Amino acid sequence: MPKPMFPKEQGYFFPAEWHPHLATWITFPHNDHSWQEEKLGQMYPEYFALIKAIAEGEQVRINVNSAELKAFVESQLPVYGIDPTKIEYNIQLTNDAWCRDHGPAFLVKEGSTERLVVNWEYNAWGGKYPPFSDDNALPATIATRLTLPSVSPGIIMEGGSVDFNGAGTVLTSRSCLLNPNRNPHLTQEEIETYLKNYYGVSQVLWVSDGIVGDDTDGHIDDTVRFVNANTVIAMVEPNEADDNHVVLAANLAELKQMTLLDGSPLQIVEIPMPDAVVIDGFRAPGSYANFYICNAGVLVPVFDCPQDEIALGMLRQLFTDRPVIGLSAREIIWGQGSFHCLTQQEPAPCV
Repeated sequence: MPKPMFPKEQGYFFPAEWHPHLATWITFPHNDHSWQEEKLGQMYPEYFALIKAIAEGEQVRINVNSAELKAFVESQLPVYGIDPTKIEYNIQLTNDAWCRDHGPAFLVKEGSTERLVVNWEYNAWGGKYPPFSDDNALPATIATRLTLPSVSPGIIMEGGSVDFNGAGTVLTSRSCLLNPNRNPHLTQEEIETYLKNYYGVSQVLWVSDGIVGDDTDGHIDDTVRFVNANTVIAMVEPNEADDNHVVLAANLAELKQMTLLDGSPLQIVEIPMPDAVVIDGFRAPGSYANFYICNAGVLVPVFDCPQDEIALGMLRQLFTDRPVIGLSAREIIWGQGSFHCLTQQEPAPCV
C-alpha cells in the first residue's frame, strides 16, 4: 500500500492572509476563561465592531457554544448595524475565543478548486488553561461541516505562532515552538519538517522571543508580520527602560540577517509599540502587529495613545490595495490577545 502523501507533495499550501477569503471564522466568547466578570460584557462592543468590519467584505462564520448563545448574537446584530445575511453559525461546544490558535488551518492548491483542512492538536498554550478539549475538536468538525478533506499531523501547533508570505516562507519564534510544553519530543529540525510538509512551505525563519504579557510563550503575530511576499513589519520599542526593548531589538537584529528563498534580503519596516497597556495592574500584550487582513481592509488594534496614528500611517503606506482601519482593542486586550488572535481566515480556492 503506497504511503500517504503530505499536503505539500500534493501541491497544497497555506496562502498569505491577503489572499481572497471566502469567510472568516471566529469563536464567540461566552465564559470567564479570558474575560472575567464584568470584563466579558465590556469587550462585546469592540468584538461586534470587529465582526461588522469583517462582514463588510466576506461571510463571518461564528462558532457558538449553544442555541442560546446563537440567539444572543442574533439579538445584537441590529444593535451594532451588522447585516445578518453575512453571519453564519456553527453550534458546537467551545472553551475559549482564540480561533486563530484552535481553529482549522485551510490550505489551497494553485489552479484548483481543491482545499484541505489541517487539524493540528491544540493544548491551550502548553496546558496553561484547561479544559481545552472542545476547542481542540473544532477543526475536524468544521472540515466535516464544509465537506472538506482533513489531515491530522498529530503535534501541537497554533495559528498565532506562524505567519506566511504565500511564497514558500513561514516566520515563527523559538520561544513558542521550541517550548517543552508543546512538543518536547521534537527537535527544531523535526518541527521545521512538519511545518514544511503540512503548511506547504519551503523555508522556516526563526526569531527568538515574544512581548511582555503574551501568555502564549511568544507568538509571532504580536512581533513580526508579513505585509507582502518580501516585506515584514517588525515591532520595536524605542524606550530602553521598557521591558520589551531588549527582546524586540534582538528579534530585529535576527531579521536583518535573514534572506528569502531567492536569496534576497528580507525587507523590514519598523513600527513602534503602543504605550504599555496596563489594566488593573496587569500589563496586557498590546501590539499593532496583531492586525487582521480581511477582504474589506486591514483591521488594526489601537490603544488610545499617540503611536496609534503613527502605526496606522505606516501600515497605510504598505497596504495600498485595501483600507487600513484602526479599531479600539482596549477592552479586548485584557484577554491577552486581539484581532488576529480572534480570527481565522477561510481562503478562496486558487482558480
